[in-house]
Amino acid sequence: MRRNQLLSYKLYIAGKDVEGDGWVYTVSSRSLLEDVFTSVSLKRELERDPESEAATHPYVVGRCAVASGTAIDLATEAAAAAAPAWAALPLERRMRLGTRFREELLARQDEFLEMLVAEAHPVKLARWELSCLLQVYSEESLGWYRQQMHTAFDHGDRRLIVRRAPDGVVALNPPQNAPAPSAALAVLALMAGNSVVVRAPRSIALSTMWLMRDVLGPLLDEMGAPPGVLNAVCGNPKQTLDRWLADPLIDDIFYIGGSTEGLRFEQQCVAAGKKPILELAGNDTIVVWRDADVPKAAQALCEAFYGSGQICMVPNCVLVHPAVADALIDEVRARAAEVRPGYPDDPDVLLSPVRRSERFFGLLNQALDRGAELITGGRRTELDGTPSDTGVFLQPTVVRVDGLAGARAFDVVAEETFFPLLPLVVAEPGDDADLLERFIHFVNDNAYGLRNSLWAASDQVIDTFVGRVSNGGLLKVNDSHIGFLPYLPSHGGTGLTGGAFGEANYPMLKTSHLQGVSIARGISPVDTVFGS
Repeated sequence: MRRNQLLSYKLYIAGKDVEGDGWVYTVSSRSLLEDVFTSVSLKRELERDPESEAATHPYVVGRCAVASGTAIDLATEAAAAAAPAWAALPLERRMRLGTRFREELLARQDEFLEMLVAEAHPVKLARWELSCLLQVYSEESLGWYRQQMHTAFDHGDRRLIVRRAPDGVVALNPPQNAPAPSAALAVLALMAGNSVVVRAPRSIALSTMWLMRDVLGPLLDEMGAPPGVLNAVCGNPKQTLDRWLADPLIDDIFYIGGSTEGLRFEQQCVAAGKKPILELAGNDTIVVWRDADVPKAAQALCEAFYGSGQICMVPNCVLVHPAVADALIDEVRARAAEVRPGYPDDPDVLLSPVRRSERFFGLLNQALDRGAELITGGRRTELDGTPSDTGVFLQPTVVRVDGLAGARAFDVVAEETFFPLLPLVVAEPGDDADLLERFIHFVNDNAYGLRNSLWAASDQVIDTFVGRVSNGGLLKVNDSHIGFLPYLPSHGGTGLTGGAFGEANYPMLKTSHLQGVSIARGISPVDTVFGS
């Protein structure tokens, strides 16, 4: 991304740009691959002296103001003040926001992609992230949300209504690996009638502030929304979350992050009387049955390597019928070799740099020490794909684990790895009916529960899988594991993925609550209670 003028975002509170307490700077991800020393030096120089000539360096993309504790509270107060008037607007008018947001994303998709590429998202993956939002805000999905939010019935002399009412003030904490696409889910909370405070991650704030301030903010102004219905601040995560927990004006906190921290935070929310909405780690399973389309299944499996596996919803574990194990391994080995590193603006690149890879090698070595077989990968690599002990990329890596019985003794199987590291668990030979039972038990027994997939041709196997698998917020059959579709959830799940209240996550429904309404004409209360 090359611009003539530095992008600069102050805090966005009550419809106004507000001064912050210092700045954080974004340098292009390309620069980190070309000259990491210069990139780091530029950031340090600018954070020490914002007026430095370093701001004109082509590596410097933009800056965002940092919020003090006072500013965080001010944003919450602005949201609380705006919430009643916004909630009072008719649902149909608020629903229009989703349509307009989609239209604006399409009109400004090149800017959106540039922002994500500047923050190290390969452009091919950035387009996939955009496709998520286009499905979340498709007319089909919006129509389904609308149906869930308000349904009316005529019952004798009564008009009965089942509706969802907004919770109030929703605070949203997006993750560092996908801040802007996650922050875009705030539109759903707004359509439900809530006001919103978004925290842009301090280490990677630019795309979030751009999306909130330059895209969503003007749309709300266009609709006549009260100032303060949307607020965006760049802040320290602990400071911000602690203030949200303590603030009685916050009703819901949408937390996206790791499972250990997220489940601890869930308890703090409940103790503070707030609704926790969790989007945590995934450890997704793909089952490949004996009659699967092996080449296409291998395509889905290799989605595990996209973004170097640093995406919560990619496949993390494969259960393979022994009859097709060798053929599948050959296909995956060939396709994994096509997933390559490079600059993020290269349209064919799918790997992202991995700066801290110690755990990758720890997981891999544990698996190999316990008897797993290395199928492909296992090394660092340079920008051009050359294996190297000092490269900032990791090769797509596949290991074979034999036997279901002890598979979860391997951490690479039991836990989300967040690396381009995929275990193929090859089941012991046996009766197919028994094997299908064991596969389903294995999937349901997963402590995580984001997405699960099946590749099979048999209608009986498909029906059994769909009917019996309760783990996860989304099931995919003979399809891309990470692809998005209208109506279906883009996020959400059970277990360590969604916490105690985990399920498919439709944020418009999660940030609202059910109400029943009866509007009567000429009804006798005595007759109603005791009968006429």
